[in-house]
Amino acid sequence: MAISGPVRLTVLGSGTSVGVPTIGCPCAVCHSDDPRDRRQRSSLLVSYESDGRLRNIVIDTTPDFRRQALETGFKTLDAILYTHAHSDHIMGLDDIRPFNYGRTERLPIYGDRDTLEVVQRVFPYAFQEIETHPGGLPRLEANTLGAEPLELFGLEFIPAPIWHGRKRILGYRFGAAAYLTDMSDIPEQTLPLLEGLDVLFVDALRKEPHPSHSTVDQALGWVDRIRPRRAYFTHICHDLPHAETTAALPDGIELAYDGLVVETSGARD
Repeated sequence: MAISGPVRLTVLGSGTSVGVPTIGCPCAVCHSDDPRDRRQRSSLLVSYESDGRLRNIVIDTTPDFRRQALETGFKTLDAILYTHAHSDHIMGLDDIRPFNYGRTERLPIYGDRDTLEVVQRVFPYAFQEIETHPGGLPRLEANTLGAEPLELFGLEFIPAPIWHGRKRILGYRFGAAAYLTDMSDIPEQTLPLLEGLDVLFVDALRKEPHPSHSTVDQALGWVDRIRPRRAYFTHICHDLPHAETTAALPDGIELAYDGLVVETSGARD
């Protein structure tokens, strides 16, 4: 298969695990009139033309997945990649059911062994052959990722191991872009996978330290080391107002926001 045209990246969600606004919070960001301060749980849609057909790949299915899909308006889904199995990244999986309608084959999902074990334990019915009410169940095929690149419809996805506190999870490099959410550190062996990036999405939870997420300053340090042409901070909590925070960032770096669309190349530079 061959890709034609750019790879389109749509931020489905840019928020932390409780979202923004946070339930019951009186802070200014949670009550902001700026729509960029309303952050659903973090997820990315990767779209591209392959052999004359639009392909849509989602990274993580958050509890907000149904709303994200409706707001974004994508009507087909070809595969799901998972970074890890925390609830804010998997619990919208049941809402992929409409993407199974009219599809004879199971929808493939990909992740490391630990992630897929959790997903299959939480949603066992999605992987079983159940004859009753087949139209009302998601139908999925689990595929375990190792270190090798995965080709999906002409675009190569490279698993990029990162640290989320003491937990090893996956980021992904695809074409000239990379997506590193829920990240507190990058192993030295992963850094060569991130060379020559056009676009980098990287975790920047807040300014204060956190045991399992990067701060704004730490994210700036990773951007300086990786040196992408453009960088977007994601998995953002309610401590960071969009306009004020972005205005203080260096050129070429900004906070992501829900609905942001970025185009890049499907070729690795």
